[in-house]
Amino acid sequence: MGSCLLMPCVFLVLGGGLLDRLFPDAWSTTVWIILMTITVLPLALVPTLKEGAGAAFAGCMGTLIADGLGIAIVAHGMRGDHPSVPSPELSLPQVAGAFGSLAMGFGAGIVLSDVQRQHSDPSRVPRVVIATMIFVMIILLVLGFVPYFSVGCQISGNLLYMIYPDATTGLTLLGFVPKWGTVVLAYIAMQMHVTIAFSVLINPAFYIAERLVLGMHGKKPVEMETGLAFQESGTPMPKTSEVSAVSVTSSRRMRTSVFPLTGEINNDHELEAAEYRGANAIKYILLRLAIIVVLVILSIVFADHFSDFVDFVGASAITANCIVLPTVFYLMKTWEHVPLYERFGAGVIIVVCTILGCYSTYTAGKNLFSPSDSEALFPYCDAEFQDVVYYNQMAL
Repeated sequence: MGSCLLMPCVFLVLGGGLLDRLFPDAWSTTVWIILMTITVLPLALVPTLKEGAGAAFAGCMGTLIADGLGIAIVAHGMRGDHPSVPSPELSLPQVAGAFGSLAMGFGAGIVLSDVQRQHSDPSRVPRVVIATMIFVMIILLVLGFVPYFSVGCQISGNLLYMIYPDATTGLTLLGFVPKWGTVVLAYIAMQMHVTIAFSVLINPAFYIAERLVLGMHGKKPVEMETGLAFQESGTPMPKTSEVSAVSVTSSRRMRTSVFPLTGEINNDHELEAAEYRGANAIKYILLRLAIIVVLVILSIVFADHFSDFVDFVGASAITANCIVLPTVFYLMKTWEHVPLYERFGAGVIIVVCTILGCYSTYTAGKNLFSPSDSEALFPYCDAEFQDVVYYNQMAL
């Protein structure tokens, strides 16, 4: 639940910063965060994600468009016969400190399992998560390598912030003049993404809060409570003479008999949707509004420390709730069923992610609550290039 609450905070901070840059001197970042929250309320108050599948897809396309435009702007702005890009001054704190941002990047794919109950075919969710993780990994590799080939270690920080031009000089931090219209398109696409992602990722937290506070969602799916118990009480196999009489549809249902059939899924969804009507309608709206108000307050507090806030959330909440604890519970539930090599791999994941998560949480928390006065523009570079752009395309 913690990860599904803190990740939306990150999106509010990012959205407020984007709007502040799109409309400079119009409002403060705090006001933009509040205004953005008002715009996401219609999506956040949608009872279940069944009604928001199309919006979720639009949010996915938003981040792809924004990142694609950001990469194109950097590559085009740094074009020309420039010297070799400066290499980063690698150190353990820098490498380990990036763990929080990476965990945050993969967090959305892992949260998918929290909405398994609303999937039309829950048996496909593990494959959906695997495919999502692979897709996110490819996107992160492209997002990291392509800008690095253009500017090297000076691509530190949020890519969208690096392409924003200065109001006085018109230059970005990397020393080139971007096309303002392209920057606006990238910002609008990312704004659409964070608006939709806020409502999607906070939905599991709403579900848990409604069950704990309002007593809703009392009926629990059998498969989520019994885990692998269905393996111990297997369904009797049909006789050989009866196999030919079974239709293709019946055979398919038999192979996935541990999950609800289509009619049962639709019925469960209708029952869940019915809980949001009548007297519960006002209650769940007030509860969700109260949660969102708390998130807005947290977002305003950390509005000036976006990068450190991302690292902190990724290293703490995402690592604990989406990596370490699920792996521990998986081993506890299936210890006698998994092979030795899988136990070893899971153990390595738990140990490594715990160490890196604790270290990254400490460093990010230190920067959040006790920030240093002096900060270099490009902290991952050698001292020679920490405050000076290595190549100024506009000077040619």
